[in-house]
Amino acid sequence: MVKQKKWVAMLLAGGQGSRLYTLTKRLAKPAVPYGGKYRIIDFPLSNCVNSGIDTVGVLTQYQPMLLNEYLGTGQPWDLDRMDGGLSILPPYQKSSGSDWYRGTANAIYQNIPFIERYSPEDVVILSGDHVYKMNYDKMRRFHKEHDADCTIAVIEVPLEEASRFGIMNADPDGRIYEFEEKPPKPKSSLASMGVYIFKWEKLRQYLIQDEENPDSRNDFGANVIPAMLDAGERMFAYSFDGYWKDVGTIDSLWEANMDLLAPGDPLKLYDSTWRIYSRNPSLPPHFVGQNARVENSLVTEGCDIDGRVDFSILFAGVTVERDAVVEGSIIMPGAVIKSGARVEYAIVAENAVIGEGAQVGAKPGYAGDWGVTVIGEEVTVGPGAVVPPKAMAEEDVLRREEVARV
Repeated sequence: MVKQKKWVAMLLAGGQGSRLYTLTKRLAKPAVPYGGKYRIIDFPLSNCVNSGIDTVGVLTQYQPMLLNEYLGTGQPWDLDRMDGGLSILPPYQKSSGSDWYRGTANAIYQNIPFIERYSPEDVVILSGDHVYKMNYDKMRRFHKEHDADCTIAVIEVPLEEASRFGIMNADPDGRIYEFEEKPPKPKSSLASMGVYIFKWEKLRQYLIQDEENPDSRNDFGANVIPAMLDAGERMFAYSFDGYWKDVGTIDSLWEANMDLLAPGDPLKLYDSTWRIYSRNPSLPPHFVGQNARVENSLVTEGCDIDGRVDFSILFAGVTVERDAVVEGSIIMPGAVIKSGARVEYAIVAENAVIGEGAQVGAKPGYAGDWGVTVIGEEVTVGPGAVVPPKAMAEEDVLRREEVARV
């Protein structure tokens, strides 16, 4: 008999992440490496276990193989349990046929039987593509104190940037009276973080209602939240004042990694009371050679450095050969920067090779159209080849040639 849970979490991890271009060509966005030793999904999973949630359903769809392998049984996050734990929930064939997840609300709707196994009081809905540390239990206490049918986590953003987000307009006591999806003229700066807590009985009701509407996009922001507001349900905004980053674009992913090098550790990654857990390879300590110079950087185990690295993040197993320069860049697992190559303000994906004397990216003072350069997974940039700023290399670049720009 399955034990009843006071709450369960449903983690939406099936997104394609099209704005990350070549970085998500062969893997789901939540599986994108981050911060030298993590993947993005480590953050919501670690938040769950640190908050006391022991039952998590991870909904996968787009390019799930690597993500599924990474999650495994949930052991790194203490979610390998007989009673609850981590469950991977892909779309599956039913007696009436099969169907892909058509939207965030439809994805949860298709997994109503999974949730009902645990008869929870509340359900937490999470996105798998945000970097942040948050105590969901503290949010749930707020949810209970206000007898809310739905509580939505919000964060203050600059008013001039508010049109990029779903904006909650709320009374002084936090009760939401209006939701605007990316409004051209926002009335407030309370941006939705994509973290929801629902009373399960209410959520179930609105999921079924939404599914029966042939005109619905089956999306929480576009359909379920507005429907609940229109019906007068008790909906509250929970203010969060910590670090939070939506890493859905090349620029935001680069910025979120560089934030780890900022003074004061804004993400508090080294706080032992709220650890971020991950499944890491077992590699030897990194080696810094006699010709190396490493400053203001994060370097993970297994790296072999004999060149210059500054203001950069190196994941496990990266090689930087003699006279190579890496500056302002993110070098993902297994990548090799050959002798004399320069990598500046770039993201180099897993197992890519930058050849001898090649130039990838440039500093912000570049005279042309500047932006972060991206080298795709297992792509080789040949000796002496040049990949300019804001370029996106999805295939091998074997000579000086123009590649697609973001």
